[in-house]
Amino acid sequence: MRSLARISTAVPAALTLAASGLILGVSAGTAQAATCSQSRLPLPDPTCTPGVYNSAVTQSTINSTICVSGWTATVRPPTTYTNPLKAQGIIDYGYADTNMADYEEDHFIPLELGGSPRDPGNLWPEPYSGTQTAHTKDGVETKLKNAVCDGRITLSAARTAMKNNWTTALSVTGIG
Repeated sequence: MRSLARISTAVPAALTLAASGLILGVSAGTAQAATCSQSRLPLPDPTCTPGVYNSAVTQSTINSTICVSGWTATVRPPTTYTNPLKAQGIIDYGYADTNMADYEEDHFIPLELGGSPRDPGNLWPEPYSGTQTAHTKDGVETKLKNAVCDGRITLSAARTAMKNNWTTALSVTGIG
């Protein structure tokens, strides 16, 4: 599974980059083939980034987890963890633009909806470029979290809508 491959290859890739300043997407002078498809952008490839839930976040725990202001900061992994995954993900997705600043290492199932903070199957390099970007998705996440915390939709409905297609999640859930 790609998640395990990302764990075992991300740290060495990041260390190599940090030590030598090499451009991402190049290994030993040879371009690497993409292992994840960009065909579903702005959605991730589901075989590479299926989305994973945080088992501590359930409908019965939302008032002590996601609905508490600042809670996501308590579970968000540091960039020392996510940057190596982002570096490997840029390679895995075969992005022509290898500038790490042009991507957000995004939680496919957002922390705001109880996505797994550290599982590589929930993290992917989401582009800042395009018509529907990481910034656009952030707004969708906030609206869905507010709807869950206000009791307008269930946590399950919000997560399913995000997992199926975050670009339609607001209209599918009626939050629009």
